[in-house]
Amino acid sequence: MRLAPFSSRYAPGAMVCAVDHLAASAGVAVLRAGGNAADAAVATSAVLAVTTQHMCGMGGDLFALVHEVGTARPVVLNSSGRAGSGADPEALRAEGHTRMPATGDIRAVPVPGCVDGWLALHGRFGRLPIAEVLEPARRYAADGFPASPTLAAAAGRVAGLPGGEAFRAATAPGATVRRPGVARALRAVVESGRDGFYLGEFGEGLLALGGGEYAESDLAAPNADFVEPVVVDAFGARIWSVPPNSQGYLTLAGAAIADGLGLPETDDPLWAHLTIEAARQAAYDRYDVLHEHADGAVLLAKGRLAERRSRISPTRAAVLRDSYAEGGTIYLCAVDEDRMAVSLIQSNAGGFGVGIAEERTGIFLQNRGIGFSLEAGHPAEYGPRRRPVHTLSPALVTTPDGRLSAVLGTMGGDTQPQILLQLLARLLGAGESAGDAVAAPRWALSNRLDPGGFTTWARGGELEVELEQGVPEDWPEALAARGHRVGPLQPMSHGFGHAHVIAVVGDNLEGASDPRALGGAAAGY
Repeated sequence: MRLAPFSSRYAPGAMVCAVDHLAASAGVAVLRAGGNAADAAVATSAVLAVTTQHMCGMGGDLFALVHEVGTARPVVLNSSGRAGSGADPEALRAEGHTRMPATGDIRAVPVPGCVDGWLALHGRFGRLPIAEVLEPARRYAADGFPASPTLAAAAGRVAGLPGGEAFRAATAPGATVRRPGVARALRAVVESGRDGFYLGEFGEGLLALGGGEYAESDLAAPNADFVEPVVVDAFGARIWSVPPNSQGYLTLAGAAIADGLGLPETDDPLWAHLTIEAARQAAYDRYDVLHEHADGAVLLAKGRLAERRSRISPTRAAVLRDSYAEGGTIYLCAVDEDRMAVSLIQSNAGGFGVGIAEERTGIFLQNRGIGFSLEAGHPAEYGPRRRPVHTLSPALVTTPDGRLSAVLGTMGGDTQPQILLQLLARLLGAGESAGDAVAAPRWALSNRLDPGGFTTWARGGELEVELEQGVPEDWPEALAARGHRVGPLQPMSHGFGHAHVIAVVGDNLEGASDPRALGGAAAGY
């Protein structure tokens, strides 16, 4: 069953998927100009930073996986920023905070890693000059772009804020929006590299906003690191993601647990029950175990996952007491003619992030600091030069012998691994097409006692199951009979993610861009 008439897109050569068709088209244009998947990913991401500020931007962070032909393991880029040198958890606790403030407080803003990520990805893998790669984004920022339906719906929240003046023009879908400050920032990156951004107009503004939260040395230090991936074998494939401080291990753990449960057909309510239970068993202690220095291999140890799988009953939801609001994330993927692939995710964390812009450039800042803990002594405690826990968790699939099979990812805060588990179970376990898997109605786990999309697991695994309209009619009653708390059916919306997939099918590429994104595209040639 699918949400609406929706099908995969196919291309023999190369393909890009993104939430905005302008961005996907820019990526394809770069590919046609002789660029590779890395060039296309950076070009697409940069356009999204212009047109999709309500989900991502140059004030946010970035993660990516890169598959190179002939290599058995993908390269992983962690370009997530660190808290400033002035980070002081005691000050926040003294003010009465028990959690990191989500909006209106600069202390929730780690140094943005997005631009460092672009430059690191392009510097290691890119083929075209960076000026050519960033030109589509610079042109849209300077000359204007039509507001998407989702931007037009969101723009009013920041149009009156300092630095948000450009969004006053986003009065309706199709209205022209110009962002000259972002155009200057992109030009500075082309002309002066990272220093043009981090030590230029934007960086000066960030230091002023910080009022001691950041030192110039924080901005001078690059945020981009190439790190080792995490991996599991499941559904007859090898599934890869990014290691902590990302929650990517949860996608892999859920897939490995589910693969050993003997999943039935995807319309059977038992399929929903077992995949929900796999996600719960994978993640119920996330709040306690995930931090910057957590060992992803330990979290994915076969014995650990087997023990959790053994707790799952086909007839009853487990009792777990051990320990979606609007999102601000985009996912994109690109595959070129040589079958080099990039799985990239870029984020403000929540919506327009912290709701504070660097005023001269109009770049809104992320609130990824919400991933820090304010519990004294917690391994993810807010502190100087620390990286927060990240929900960003792109995925890449290869055959056991290392050939590219698929790239996939989604926005959705804590629901990202849940959505990806459902996609992997459909694509790999049930053999569904990319279009069918992406359009299929989804379930999501929600903490109604503590809503917000980023604290789902703070109280363990006792959660409500939200079901999207269009799920099989017997799912709500059957899940409730197994002991799940099932909420009312929810309409199709971004609360169930914006997922994108590109899969290798024979000699061709098959792609799907989530219809929930309203303006996305799977474009190729």
